[in-house]
Amino acid sequence: MVTSEQRRRQLAREKYERQAERRAEAQKKARQRNAVIGGSLAVVLIAAGGAWAGGLFDSDPKKEPSAQAAPSAKPTPTPVEVKGCTPPAEGKPNGKQWQAAPAMSIDTKAAYTATLKTSCGDVTVALDAAKAPKTVNSFAFLSNEQFFDHVTCHRLTTDGIFVLQCGDPTGTGSGGPGYKFEDENLTGATYPAGTLAMANSGPNTNGSQFFLVYKDTQLGPNYTPFGKITGGLDVLTNIAAGGAQGGLPDGPPNANVVLNSVTTVKS
Repeated sequence: MVTSEQRRRQLAREKYERQAERRAEAQKKARQRNAVIGGSLAVVLIAAGGAWAGGLFDSDPKKEPSAQAAPSAKPTPTPVEVKGCTPPAEGKPNGKQWQAAPAMSIDTKAAYTATLKTSCGDVTVALDAAKAPKTVNSFAFLSNEQFFDHVTCHRLTTDGIFVLQCGDPTGTGSGGPGYKFEDENLTGATYPAGTLAMANSGPNTNGSQFFLVYKDTQLGPNYTPFGKITGGLDVLTNIAAGGAQGGLPDGPPNANVVLNSVTTVKS
């Protein structure tokens, strides 16, 4: 027969377990909202949480929310045809590397427009040279060097944060141009739909990886916003509708999104 004391202890234990489950769920959601968008990291699939900690998450194991769980093999994706996407242009990334960020060559008082011609449609962006001069200068330099041409957009997130990440010539989430530069324009930074911002692996580690926000996203002001999408937001939402490989909310997009070419011009 169960005594009143045993029953009390059982109820207390069940209450504790329910609270622990709620805390774990809240922490998981917080990690998704505040995940550090990283441009230099190892790709890790966290099967238990359904989150692929590559590209958007910090790779430094000393920082949250880097993946500490044991990795598992990536599931074999089922090919999915995404309407509006076509085979990418022939060619491969040139993989150029530089030891230092380029010297300032843009006019910080002028307007600049970037055009990303992707295998799923064109996206145009008004760049903010006044608020993020080093970032726009680097982006213009890399695009003029054809660094982005034929680069795959390697990551799509569809839960918690809503972005497509591109700019890594290796397609793994760990590549860059060989140099890093400082953060800019972070005071009061927000990430509504249509934002173009830099990915990073911590403060002042910007390189070539960037992300395009296709739906309002809550992130801390840690990623340099340097442009606003003026055309092609529907291209991004179409890519997002195609989902990520393996049915996960975070991973390589089913759509084969390749930057056929990227240009930046003074407008």
